[in-house]
This record gives sequence, C-alpha cells and structure tokens, in this order.
Amino acid sequence: MARILITSAIPYINGIKHLGNLIGSQLPADLFARYQRGRGNEVMFLCATDEHGTPAELAAAKAGKPVAEYCAEMHEVQADIAKRFGLSFDHFGRSSSPQNHKLTQHFAGKLAEAGLIREVTEKQVYSNADGRFLPDRYIEGTCPNCGYEKARGDQCENCTKQLDPTDLIDPRSAISGSTDLEVRETKHLYLRQSAMKDQLDAWIDSKTDWPVLTTSIAKKWLHDGDGLQDRGITRDLDWGIPVKKGDEDWPGMEGKVFYVWFDAPIEYIACAKEWADAHGKPDAEWERWWRTDKGADDVRYVQFMGKDNVPFHTLSFPATILGSGEPWKLVDHLKSFNYLNYDGGQFSTSQGRGVFMDQALDILPADYWRWWLLSHAPESSDSEFTWENFQQSVNKDLADVLGNFVSRITKFCRSKFGEEVPVGGAYGEREQALIEELTKRIRAYEAHMEAMEVRKSAQELRAIWVAGNEYLQAAAPWSTFKEDPEQAAAQVRLGLNLIRLYAVLSAPFIPETSARMLSAMNTLDTSWPEDVGAALGALPAGHAFTVPDVLFAKITDEQREDWQTRFAGVRS
Repeated sequence: MARILITSAIPYINGIKHLGNLIGSQLPADLFARYQRGRGNEVMFLCATDEHGTPAELAAAKAGKPVAEYCAEMHEVQADIAKRFGLSFDHFGRSSSPQNHKLTQHFAGKLAEAGLIREVTEKQVYSNADGRFLPDRYIEGTCPNCGYEKARGDQCENCTKQLDPTDLIDPRSAISGSTDLEVRETKHLYLRQSAMKDQLDAWIDSKTDWPVLTTSIAKKWLHDGDGLQDRGITRDLDWGIPVKKGDEDWPGMEGKVFYVWFDAPIEYIACAKEWADAHGKPDAEWERWWRTDKGADDVRYVQFMGKDNVPFHTLSFPATILGSGEPWKLVDHLKSFNYLNYDGGQFSTSQGRGVFMDQALDILPADYWRWWLLSHAPESSDSEFTWENFQQSVNKDLADVLGNFVSRITKFCRSKFGEEVPVGGAYGEREQALIEELTKRIRAYEAHMEAMEVRKSAQELRAIWVAGNEYLQAAAPWSTFKEDPEQAAAQVRLGLNLIRLYAVLSAPFIPETSARMLSAMNTLDTSWPEDVGAALGALPAGHAFTVPDVLFAKITDEQREDWQTRFAGVRS
C-alpha cells in the first residue's frame, strides 16, 4: 500500500469561487485522491482557506464585518460548497489557525538562524486619515498608462500594466477615499531567495517527470531578467500572523505581520496538524506525512494548482522548506493547469460573468459539472466552457451512454426475470471478447490516472462505458430471450455486473452517481477490478437489485438558453 499526500492550491477567502477556480486545483486533486483510495492506497488530502492579506481585509470591509468574523463565515460557506461538490478532503483547514501561526513563526526563526532573512528599509505610502501604511492594493488612482480611474497600486486591471503606488495619478486610500497620503520609510524582512538559486535550480532539474508547463514557468522565474529575487515576507497590516522568531519577539518588527504569500503555503503542513488535533491524534500522526525523519520518506507528495501559482510552489515555498535546514517533505510531483475561459471571454467575479460554484449546484447536481470540467480539463492549453458543449457532453456521455445502459439492462431484467440477477446460461465468445477489451481499457485507464492525465482518463472511462453499450446492442438479450432464455439470462447477468464495475471505475469522476449505482445493485463491494473476469461475477445469480431512477436528465435547449442568458454578466 502506497502513501500519497495530496494538496490543492488553497483558495482565497474573499468570496465563492467560479468553475475555473474549481478545475484549476481542487477538482483534479479530488479525482486523484479518490482514485488512489479506490486502489487501496493510504491518502492524506489537504486543503484550506487562504485568509490573510489585503483581499481578505477589503472583502470584510465591503461586507461591513470585522475581518476575523468575515473569514470564519466564509470558511464555513466554502467548506459547505466543497462538500456538496464531493471534494473529499481529509481536512479543510484555515491559514488563520493557531497551528499555522506557530509553524509560520517557527519557519521564520529557522530561516533567520540560517542567515536567509535580511532587513530592508523601504518607502511606502502612509495614509494620515487612516493612520496606517497602505499596501499596494489599498491605494487607488488613475492609471498613467491607460487612464483607467480605478487602477490599484500594484496593477491596473484594465490594461494589466504592473504599477507602483507612486505611479498613480491622484492616488487615494481604498479604505477611506482620503487623498491625504505621504511616503514614509518603514522596515521589512526579506527572504534571501537569491542565495538559494543554485540549490533550487538543481532540485527542479531532478524533477524529470514534471509537466512541461510547470518546469518552464519555474525556469523562467529562475533565469529570465535578473533571475530569482529576494522577496518581502512582512507587511504593515493588523490582520495576519504576528512577526516572531519562533516564540521570541523580533526587535523592530512590532505591529507587523507576515506577508500572505509566506504563510499560505505553510498552511499545507499546518493543516495536517489541524487534522490531527481535530481528531485527538498525537503529533506523530501528522508528522509521518510531513517529516522525513518521522516516516514521511516513503510518502509521495503531489500538488495541484493553476499555472499562476507555479512560481510560489516551485521556488518560494521550497526556498522556505530547504532554507529551514529541517527534514520536511518536499513536493514530488506538481500538476499545473492552464485557465478555463467562459463562453467567448473570461470568468469575472466583479462583473458576475460565468458560473460560480454555489450557482452551479442550484442548477444541476455536482456530478454533471464534475464530469464536464474533468473531461475538458485545461491541461495542455487553456480551454473554454460553452453552454452548447456542456449540453452536448452531458446528454451524449452521461445520459445516452452511461445512464441509458443502466436503465435498459435493469428494466429489461425486471420485466423478464424480476429484480434479481438471473440464473442460467454461461458466458460465451462474445462475453470473453468484452472481458478482453475491458481488461485492456481498464489497464489504460489506470495508467492515465496514475500519470494524472485527466482528459485521457475521462476519454478512456467513456470508452469503457461505450463498450458495455455496444455489447448490449450486439447481444440483444431482448431478442435472445425469445429463442434461448438461459443465454439471455447470462447476458443480463453480465450487464448487471457491468453496472457494479462502472460504479467502481467511475467513482473518482462522479461519486454521487456511483453511490446510487451501487445502492441500486444492493452491494457495498467496491473492490477494484484487478481481474476483470472475476469482477464481472461479483453479483451472483439470485442477488437482488432495484431499478434506479434516471441517473442523468438531459439538458433541454430551453434550459441551455436560459442559463446562457442568466450567467452572461448582464446587470438587471
């Protein structure tokens, strides 16, 4: 039994995520976790909400709530939606947890001991009206490049030009709107990433099985321009993890917090500690996943994320881990994804354009979305969600292929043999040919899943469903029954066993539907089909079952047109 640690990029706390966010990390990570559990491996699947930084403070201010209260509420909302989407986290933590506070301060202390942190005096904008330094995102003004009047101090979202707050024309505080701003000196801590460039370069070179997308992004940051830069790890904010060296105060850093990019990935580790504490387990239980001196040397660690998160996970977080000098587990495989676009444009939270996770579940059950998103995952390039494609995929793949197969065979059996697996007959050449084809396809499916080739896995699974339909069409038990009822019984017995087999194989993609199929077949047997012939005899003659309700309803043209209008971002 292998031990596999899986993390998906932790989502910001500021609002409900759209489908592009979901397919970019959490959903493919869940697919892999469910598959590995199905193969009998020990899995630890962790995720959390990213609760620090300016986005959290601004969202809380907009909601008119204290930031701690806002984050607590939004964590519950995101945890509930994740559960309803079937995301099977072992723990869904919070980067604001006491465990992450302690661990982040611990890492900072170790990095300081190693000489990898330096103090820098820099100039930042101070708001006299607000009585505080303003992070870049807290400053708004007119973009000097395109004239957009709501550009932020870090970037203009209209023309995408990178900015400094001092570049803005007529700058003002995003908190109070005050223009009473001045530039003051302040001290911050920087992680000396540049000192670790060669070590990181060698480590990345050792990852020969990483996707090209992942490696190319990491190498670009390492070598382009001036190469890997030292990066600030503190901010003048109230909300965040107070700057300390382990348990000790850090002279000169009073009132400052760690920058969100520094503490957020450390939450992956702290999340395991949260899991252990929540279940009353000793530290040894989480350390065996994360400390190579405590048993994690035989763990395979896989990360899932969108391509925008690759630099932090291939450079900054590893710099923290390696720089600590402690035996922490480093990532073995990093699966990164391109972007999912929406119906001829982009998803937009601010404009309400696109489908968000809660809205998706109001329209249709999770498995409809899981199937489309995974079968169209943006792996080799960006992909696009269109309502026409969604309708076609649901109707053809889920309703016509899988749903139709289950309905036909169960209803026919009920009409001719009753609601139990029929007795009689034996498998012949046609059945043996099907077993051989399924064996070949299932082994291919396993290979794609192990390699985290999401689209290819979906294609192979669909082909496995199609093989059952083609068998049923060719065997035609409804015709066989007229001449040879015993042979028809064998054909039907095979068909009913295929339902159980499909439920097991499909569980990583469509877990809710898989459970319904197993329930209809009146079985808890989820054993993986190592031997396909044996697997197709798991439900013996005489075994009772029930005819399930329709597994997947077809999407009508009227529904599609309605949803297309509703989620176009048009304000009423």
